[in-house]
Amino acid sequence: MQSPSPTPDNAAPPPAPKARKRPLWARLLLGFVGLVAAGIVGVALVIGYGLVVAAPNLPSLDALTDYRPKVPLRIYTADHVLIGEFGEERRDIVRIQDVPDHLKKAILAIEDARFYEHGGVDLTGIARAGIVALTNGHATQGASTITMQVARNFFLSSEKTYTRKIYEMMLAYKIETKLTKDQILEVYMNQIYLGQRAYGFASAAHVYFGKDMKDLTLAEAAMLAGLPKAPSAYNPVVNPKRAKVRQEYILQRMLELHYITRQQYDDAVKQPLVVKGAAREFSVHAEYVAEMVRQMMYAQYHEEAYTRGLNVVTTIDSAAQDAAYRAVRKGLMDYERRHGYRGPEAFVDLPQDAGEREQEIDDALLEHPDNGEIIAAVVTSASPKQVQATFIDGNTATIEGDGLRFAQYALGPRAQPNSRIRPGAIIRLVRDDDGKWSITQLPQVEGALVSVVPQDGAIRALVGGFDFNKNKFNHVTQAWRQPGSSFKPFIYSASLEKGLGPATIINDAPLFFPATTPGGEAWEPKNYGGGFDGPMTMRTALQKSKNLVSIRILNYIGTRYAQQYITRFGFDAERHPAYLPMALGAGLVTPLQMASGVSVFANGGYRINPYLIAEVTDQRGMVVAHAQPLIAEQNAPRAIDARNAYVMNSLLQSVAQHGTGARSNVLGRTDLAGKTGTTNESRDAWFVGYQHTLTAVAWIGYDNPRSLGDRETGGGLALPVWIDYMSRMLKGVPPYKMPMPDGVVTLGDELYFDGFTPGHGFVSTVGVSQETLDAQASAAAGAEPQPAPERVDEKEKQDIMNLFKGH
Repeated sequence: MQSPSPTPDNAAPPPAPKARKRPLWARLLLGFVGLVAAGIVGVALVIGYGLVVAAPNLPSLDALTDYRPKVPLRIYTADHVLIGEFGEERRDIVRIQDVPDHLKKAILAIEDARFYEHGGVDLTGIARAGIVALTNGHATQGASTITMQVARNFFLSSEKTYTRKIYEMMLAYKIETKLTKDQILEVYMNQIYLGQRAYGFASAAHVYFGKDMKDLTLAEAAMLAGLPKAPSAYNPVVNPKRAKVRQEYILQRMLELHYITRQQYDDAVKQPLVVKGAAREFSVHAEYVAEMVRQMMYAQYHEEAYTRGLNVVTTIDSAAQDAAYRAVRKGLMDYERRHGYRGPEAFVDLPQDAGEREQEIDDALLEHPDNGEIIAAVVTSASPKQVQATFIDGNTATIEGDGLRFAQYALGPRAQPNSRIRPGAIIRLVRDDDGKWSITQLPQVEGALVSVVPQDGAIRALVGGFDFNKNKFNHVTQAWRQPGSSFKPFIYSASLEKGLGPATIINDAPLFFPATTPGGEAWEPKNYGGGFDGPMTMRTALQKSKNLVSIRILNYIGTRYAQQYITRFGFDAERHPAYLPMALGAGLVTPLQMASGVSVFANGGYRINPYLIAEVTDQRGMVVAHAQPLIAEQNAPRAIDARNAYVMNSLLQSVAQHGTGARSNVLGRTDLAGKTGTTNESRDAWFVGYQHTLTAVAWIGYDNPRSLGDRETGGGLALPVWIDYMSRMLKGVPPYKMPMPDGVVTLGDELYFDGFTPGHGFVSTVGVSQETLDAQASAAAGAEPQPAPERVDEKEKQDIMNLFKGH
């Protein structure tokens, strides 16, 4: 970093005419004489000692003249919204010419009103403090100038001894010979600690008020100016009352010094200040993204990542991230409302004494912090018709009517003691648009959503769970879960290369696999909801997500073939054993893998790699690293050919319009494609889908897998989250129709590969006997069908049995 910038003409209050600078020895001697004149004989003797012994040993000022502060790692969205900051010292470097005049005057008013007049040590101030000390018998006033504070912060300890003070004064004189006044003030404003890990006033403006320094009001500037003396005591987050008293004192000083007018003073004192709390640190909730980036940067730069001032621009879009965050939270809270109230989070005994009660409530709620819009409160009175509760700030809420409905049973006489809402119960409240409070609860279920640009893999939004502070486990990248039926498209894609197609007739009929080892379990796969619909087209089977059809398809094409085929989409072969349950999504995937895989269908068949970091720059703005993504139709490798991607896109659009994903029709688009997924016993709920410009995957489940409920499915749980997100992201996006590539033909109303047409390599049926087809044709013609048992091909049956031997 360069030395502090030169002095602008209008950077400070007009200084008095400057005398010619005296040499260092003369300044020290003048200080010595001044102290003697003030009567501080003991201190004067120490200074005299310092002139002889200490002055030659003063440290070099290189740390000031070549100022290189520790600057934290900062992480931004693609549209440059700050979403993360890591480092012991939060710091924004600012030039003196960019400091607003009222902030500069506020600092000078309280810290060093004669800054532009003295030579580093304010002899008048020292004399005044010395006289007070002699009068009182102990020091009650400080006399440190801004220059002396700079000397102390850079070179000395904070111990309060006369020896340290002498060194401080001598260093202050030395600093004044090397730097201009504005350079000294600039260093001070960038270096001083102001609480909340904020170093410097520019950083403090962001930390406390969420704005740039240039946008600070007079009232806000005065409050920040009060922090250097005691950041913990005057911290507006921790001690808002004391911070307000300090602010008003500074405004009074500014008025006395004629820095502001009476009208400005009155307006500033009356201005209500909105101070950011820890939970409002960043305007966009992207905590999981920030942590991912932090880990990547630390892996490359180690501890230097937190001090070099690196700025990381991610691929995240702030509007998309906000939409994803809200969609996930709404989806999980909707699930909670459907599954009933569990009861209060905890209980606390409420003392009779009002003061003791207030303290007990504060202590209890500190252990149950608010979670965004979901606020914690302690019940002070409760009846079936009304509940009153107190928040940590002392305010109260009254809940009645519809606001009690969710927890009505917990207010009744039959509720168990540990689930009853009574005085002392810690509950959660949420406020609607009309300002009315309702009882709610934090969800135990988890969820995730990730969206990527299918053409290049840029991650636009990533929400790894309900709340990062509650659960730091990133379900987008770390949760290996069964994808259930959402995995079927990849098996269907493999079958297209083996001669099957959307018009292939496949039997949806029972399959039974007896145990192959003593004590083993038989396997009898079923469709969701039970029942079997008999022969149907492959298109219909995917629309209805028929399990038995998928198993027959996989058996026909071969499990080993399918296991290798799915690696084209980025899946790990070892996580998908080559057995028939793979057709039902019995392997393991992450939501990010699913987003990458289904993007192959969206972009015409190209394999892309999801990426999060677009660019890294240093604190000077120099580019350190830049992403070089794989781009479809440019440098990305082909995963499947264009014919396959086109037909699969058509099949998945059928699912979204007419199948288990038909709820997506609420968006009023015909270019949506996707697949629902519900695993065994409804332990995982998925929706994996896309529009040509954006892929998104939503997942919901418990961290310790258990049933979400007998009636919970991917279409009922995850799809609404996906719809909520896509409704915001696709506004104004024109509809898209994938162009038909060479090698695809339309016969009747269905698509075929030109190399697999009826009578020329096309597989017309799988697992369907001629008798069954004849019976189906007769039924369609209105004739009375003749009952005929399904005949299972013996070779097919033996192949299936062989796969399960020993497993």
